[in-house]
Amino acid sequence: MHSPVADTRERAHGMRPALAAMVACQVGLHACVQGVRLAAPLNVLRLGHSAWSVGLVMTMFALFPALLALPAGRLADRRGYHLPVRLGALCSLGGTLLAAALQNRFTLCAAAALCGAGAGFGMIAIQRSASRLARSDGERLRVFSWIALAPALAGLFGPMLAGFLIDRAGFSAAFLALALLPVATLLAAQAVPREAPRPAPAPGARKTSAWNLLRLASVRRLVFISWVVSVSWDVHGFALPLLGVERGLNASALGLVLAAYAVASMTVRLLMPLVAGRLSRRALLCGALLLTCAVFAAYPLFHSAWAMAACAAILGIGLGLVQPAILATLHDATPPERQGEALALRSMTLHASMAVMPLVFGAIGTGAGAAILFWLMAGALGLGSLQARAIRFHREG
Repeated sequence: MHSPVADTRERAHGMRPALAAMVACQVGLHACVQGVRLAAPLNVLRLGHSAWSVGLVMTMFALFPALLALPAGRLADRRGYHLPVRLGALCSLGGTLLAAALQNRFTLCAAAALCGAGAGFGMIAIQRSASRLARSDGERLRVFSWIALAPALAGLFGPMLAGFLIDRAGFSAAFLALALLPVATLLAAQAVPREAPRPAPAPGARKTSAWNLLRLASVRRLVFISWVVSVSWDVHGFALPLLGVERGLNASALGLVLAAYAVASMTVRLLMPLVAGRLSRRALLCGALLLTCAVFAAYPLFHSAWAMAACAAILGIGLGLVQPAILATLHDATPPERQGEALALRSMTLHASMAVMPLVFGAIGTGAGAAILFWLMAGALGLGSLQARAIRFHREG
């Protein structure tokens, strides 16, 4: 007879190949879109188009994932992992091949839309299926800690691959190399166990709207917290250069600050899977939001590059901790048969925000200065921490 500890270890050993394959699948899709995100606007500029055309291409990366999020979530709930991930990989593959074959403003917009949609489609299915590998709240937090590594790894690898090949072999070669990444996703997906399709609804059954999930207070609060965290990433990337110029920092100093953020974020994501099972989700979620709130409030008070780099490092730690806690709690708060829809609501909110908020940041930054953006973000994060305290967490174990 197996002991509970032995059963837990056996299950953990059995889920490792599937989890590793899911991380590899997300790295493939995310590195592809991040590489195209670098290559496409540079190609638009090389072709002699205006900054407006660059903005149009960048909007495509966020617009189509927002439009397709709900269908992707419903498909994942109905068909499981493989079909949505396969469709996402094929979209990304088609986008990169199109950009490699025909390089003009319209095909680059189409490539951005296809690669953005592919990454969004795959992400929803991967996150939904990853939660099903866990049998306890502690395991779920650990699983999402590993899944959170994928965007960080992809954000380094995809742009580096694209930039290196653009300089040495041209844009077509870069897009063709990026096309290999969704192919790798298709291959890695074969290691994920297949899930039985959900039974079709009975004839005449009433169709429920994904928006009904927002009637659940915990889901509503978690979607808001996800949005606040996403906006805080964008505010930091947008407002830091403005604040640095106001403080008289040169490009090298600003690079130091951004490097501190990246190193801290990657480090905490590497370490978190090792300790996730010992952490309380409530303490993690509330503590990370309060930490980032304090950093945003303090940022404009400093003038030296080293002090701002320290703020950036602490911010990287806080934002690196919060995403696994959000995802684990969202799955806990949502009915199992509708977790794909809940992830879709979150994804749609984040991508819609990515398309709209830079315009808002620009208006506020121009009219009131970069410091106001940091302090407004601190207030929003403080409100997010209050919302986190109000979430009803199930017993953690």
